Amino acid sequence: MTEGASAVDAGTNGAPPHFGPGSNGPVLLRRLELTVRRRLDGLLQGDHLGLVPGSGSEAGDSRSYHPGDDVRRMDWPVTARTQVPHVRETIADRELETWVVLDLSASLDFGTANCEKRDLAIAGLAAVSHLTVRGGNRLGAIVTTGERVDRYPAAPGRLAADRLLRQVVATPRAGSGRRGDLAAALDSLRRPPRRRGLVVVVSDFLGDADWERPLRGLSPRHELLAIEVVDPRELELADVGLLTVVDPESGQTLEVPTGNAEVRRRFAEGAAAQRREVAAALRRAGAGHLRLQTDRDWLTDVVGYVAHRRRAGNGGASR
Repeated sequence: MTEGASAVDAGTNGAPPHFGPGSNGPVLLRRLELTVRRRLDGLLQGDHLGLVPGSGSEAGDSRSYHPGDDVRRMDWPVTARTQVPHVRETIADRELETWVVLDLSASLDFGTANCEKRDLAIAGLAAVSHLTVRGGNRLGAIVTTGERVDRYPAAPGRLAADRLLRQVVATPRAGSGRRGDLAAALDSLRRPPRRRGLVVVVSDFLGDADWERPLRGLSPRHELLAIEVVDPRELELADVGLLTVVDPESGQTLEVPTGNAEVRRRFAEGAAAQRREVAAALRRAGAGHLRLQTDRDWLTDVVGYVAHRRRAGNGGASR
């Protein structure tokens, strides 16, 4: 895909630019930034964080409990005094530190719809950057590919965030090998402990769920958001006859008779079960869950998620 085609695609079908080999990364990042800014700027008002509105460590006023409120914020003294359930609101921190754990394993170099999952993961990072870097907020990242781990210290300002994005885009694609170690990357945020803030995990969450325990260990100190990146062919198989598939992380090949309806059914059931387990593990860890798919307008999904979180933070019921 050429740079010109990427720019057109990004504007016509909701797909992010394609950051493939030979593409002009800075130009495509600029186009992505303009798209994100145009779609998201009207959504955010005030000083609080768009992804986790009203969150912070400073206690605020109490208000009546609404279905969907976080029970960890129950204000028990006021509840006992009034005999009406109340929750304690918190005031958004003036300076937020956000850490993004970005999975760029070989399994993300795959896409059968409008883009590759890798492009969608980078777009998710760009959206998080735009939503959090303001007012002295700091952004850092840990990028794991299975072949290397790159750490970018948290730094304030738009220029630092743009530099981070350029460095992430330039990350070499991983060859066949083991998967990026999400568990180790998450654990590195606990030792040494980081200042309270937001931790965002961007991954397709394929493979073992050994990331759940370290993610749960971050929840007492940080707000958590998981961005799950999915391609439709990972959810169900198309009937295309005998299909040879290659595991990008092991190099193993497998011939799949997609013309067999029973094979397609079993694959869809297994994929659905795996995704349900990922969602359940994220809930157990206390993480927000945003799914981005290569066949959908990803920014529409981001806008919907942020709007939902804002309603929940302002006392609306959670879905």
